[in-house]
Parts: sequence; structure tokens; C-alpha cells
Amino acid sequence: MTGMPLADVRIVEISSFVAVPLAGMTLAQLGADVVRVDPIGGAADYHRWPVTDSGESIYWAGLNKGKQSMAADMRSPAGQELVQRLIAESGVLVTNVAGREWHSYDALAKLRPDLIHVEVSGRADGGTGVDYTVNAGLGFPLVTGPANLSEPVNHVLPAWDVACGIYAALAVVTALRHRDATGEGARISIPLENVALATAGNLSLLTEAMVNGTARERIGNSVYGTYGQNFTSSDGVSFMVVALTGRHFRDLTELTGTTKAVAALGDALGADFTDEGERYRHRDALTGLFTVWFTEHTADEVAAALSSTSILWERYRSFAEVVTDERVTANALFTPLNQPRIGEYLAPGLPLAFDGVYPPPSAAPALGDDTEKVLADRLGLSADAIRGLIESGIVA
Repeated sequence: MTGMPLADVRIVEISSFVAVPLAGMTLAQLGADVVRVDPIGGAADYHRWPVTDSGESIYWAGLNKGKQSMAADMRSPAGQELVQRLIAESGVLVTNVAGREWHSYDALAKLRPDLIHVEVSGRADGGTGVDYTVNAGLGFPLVTGPANLSEPVNHVLPAWDVACGIYAALAVVTALRHRDATGEGARISIPLENVALATAGNLSLLTEAMVNGTARERIGNSVYGTYGQNFTSSDGVSFMVVALTGRHFRDLTELTGTTKAVAALGDALGADFTDEGERYRHRDALTGLFTVWFTEHTADEVAAALSSTSILWERYRSFAEVVTDERVTANALFTPLNQPRIGEYLAPGLPLAFDGVYPPPSAAPALGDDTEKVLADRLGLSADAIRGLIESGIVA
């Protein structure tokens, strides 16, 4: 695609793991020229699982699509000075490798006063933290999992890393607009823990404890405050069913043949099931009524019946099942990508359609694939100068 929103933007990324690599990839998919700079030999995520049989990181390929890769000795003064020049030329740095004075805002702003410097850290007090440790101290693991479980359960999705990556990309775009309007740069810090705390507050999980003095309870696969529950068909297939509105709930009672039974239950309990809060409070009793219908029908029968209603539902699927589903195979978001060292597979591009078109994915580089090109194009170094840097071990 041509004419992408960030086509004239140059960015340097110094990162590892999820949040900042996702931010850099998102910006690259929006058209920015993103160079990820890593230490020679790779950062901690270069060989992260999952990997192929030959040991190539599928993870790396997934989060670094569309970038250029430069490898430099960032422990040496010469390597640091070279990367500083690259950042100054680019004008934007996104990093989660915090605490390095040589690529701090104060050091780099001397070279580029209108620098946009976005730094992701672990915690607001300067302490270290990753998604899993931040999440542990936030409350979510104590309300995740079966209702009768007493131990914490971590969720598999690194939600705070993902949210933080999108916030970081948004921060760059916002700062670019400000710089275009005023000529001023920006120093932006994003503690991962604050992203998680803000989300917990925005979703009322923290506010509930502050205002009501109550803590969220562990409710398994139910949906808090409304009616939602998982059911299993006669042939052992699980479905998630959600009835957010009065219409959804009426359809669910009609589908399961429990309209009269639900009305009788409401009378017996003194509950008004037109109120979603009442449906939530008495969810176990309602689920007991609905379960009978699901256990008497096969998965195909359940899916066909649910499809004819307004009820919100989905069949539980494994990742292996999802990749063969037409929501992947026939989705314009996914296009065949020949990823060197990994193979060909359907890869997602940017999940934003511009005039109905999704920007397609580009292959991720191997470590240092673009070192010579970056030094020549961005810093104007000659072939002899680049050869000298390689021979001296400053870049690779």
C-alpha cells in the first residue's frame, strides 16, 4: 500500500519481549520506517519460544514484521555513539530498555532538541516488572478460574503488555502531531504497572473496592453483572453463551424451553429477571434450568439453534482449530507470508482497514539483516566506513 499515514516517519526501537516490539510493529504497519536496534547476538527475546524444529523463534517473527534490524555493540562507547547518531537522525526513540544513560532523554535531547522519546518501564517507582509480576499484584489472578478454587490463576494473554504496546504507539502518534504543530519534542514515560492499574480502575474493579468496600468474587466462566455461562453439548463440545439484553434472555429461555420454569423460579425467589442484575445474582439456578437442553443436543444442533436467535454465543475452539477456520483462511486480514527461516503461513497485517483494505504484513528480519543498509541510508556512511565498523565488532 502507498500513502500510509506514517510514511515519512523514522523511528528507532530498542526493546525486548512484547510491549515495545508490538508498538514498533504497529507503527511500521502504519507506514513508519522502524529500525529495531539489538545487541550483537540478539536481545533476550531473539530465541524466545515458540520456536521451529531448527530453533528459529516464531515469536520473534510474529512481533517484528515490517521492521529493519540493526545489530550493534551497545556496551562499547563507539557502538553507543553510533546508535545515538541514528536516533538523532530519526527523531523518535521507543524503548523499554530503561536506565541506560546514553539513550536517556536528557542525553539524546542534546543531539536532537525536538526528539520524541517514549520509554516503557516496569513500575512507576522505577522498579522492574513484567506482565506476569504486575498482574500478580493487581487482583486479577484471585478472581480468575473456577469459583471454588483458592489459589491464584494467571491468564495466558499478556494483556498489560498488549495494552501498553498500543498506548506506546498512540503516544508516538500524538507526539508527532504535537511536534508538527509546535516544533517541540516530547518525553513520555509509560510504566507497565500504570497501564494495568488504569485499566483495572477504568473497568471499575478498583473503584468497586473503594466505593462499595467490596472485592470482586471469583465466578468461573460466568459474566459479572449479567447472565453468561459456558455449557456442554451431549457430545462434549463446550459453548460460551451470553445474554446481555432482555431480548437475549427471552430468546435463551424460549430456545431451551424454560420460559415457564424461569417465570416460576422468579416468583419463588422474588426475582425480576428483566433486571440483568437479578439474572446475575441467580445465575446458578438459571444455569441449572438451561443446562438440561444443552446436554440433550449435539454440538451441531446447539450451533444451528443458537444461530437462529439473537443470543451471543461461540463454540470453544483450540488454536489448532482456529487456524483452519474461514475466519482466518478467508479473512482479508490474513495473507500468505513467506517468512525466511520460518516458512510460509497466513500472517495478520494491521487490523485496521483503510478504505476497506488491510495493510498486508511484511516479513520480519533476522538479527542484523539491515545493518549496512541503515548505516548507509540513514547516516550516509560509505562502504569502507561500514566495513571498518563490522571488522572492529562495533556492528554486525
